[in-house]
Amino acid sequence: MAMTLHCDIVSAEAQIFSGLVELLVATGVDGELGVCYGHSALLTRLVPGPIRIVEQGGEEHVYYASGGFLEVQGDMVTVLADTAVRADDIDEAAAEVARKRAEDAFTNQQGEIDYGRASAQLAEATAQLAALRKLKHRANRG
Repeated sequence: MAMTLHCDIVSAEAQIFSGLVELLVATGVDGELGVCYGHSALLTRLVPGPIRIVEQGGEEHVYYASGGFLEVQGDMVTVLADTAVRADDIDEAAAEVARKRAEDAFTNQQGEIDYGRASAQLAEATAQLAALRKLKHRANRG
C-alpha cells in the first residue's frame, strides 16, 4: 500500500476536495511541482493551472486553480486557491471564447486596453483549457 498524505483543496467559495492522496501535482511560480508522502515543508504561490491528484488506491482527479498558495506541513498538503473547480465542471466552449477574446484584445489594440487585465484573462482561460486537456489525456489513457 502506498504512503499517503492528507490533502485539502479549498477556495474562497467552498472546500473542493479533502482526503488521502498518494500524489499532488500543481503549477507553482517556478513550474510544475509534485508532492508525495515525506515531502519537506513548503509554501509556494500557485499560478493559474491544473492540479492533479492521485487518491489512495490510484484514482486520479484533475482540478483547475486560478492561483493561490500551496502549503506542505508534515503529512498534510493544503491548496488555498483563489478559485478552484473540478476540471469536469469547466465549460470548454466558454474558456475557448474567453481565450480568443483576450488574444483579440492584444492583437487589435483599438482604443484603450488594460494589458494587466487582458493578460490575466488570457492566462486564466489558457490554464483552464490546459486542465481540460490533462483531464482528456487521462481519460484516453484509461
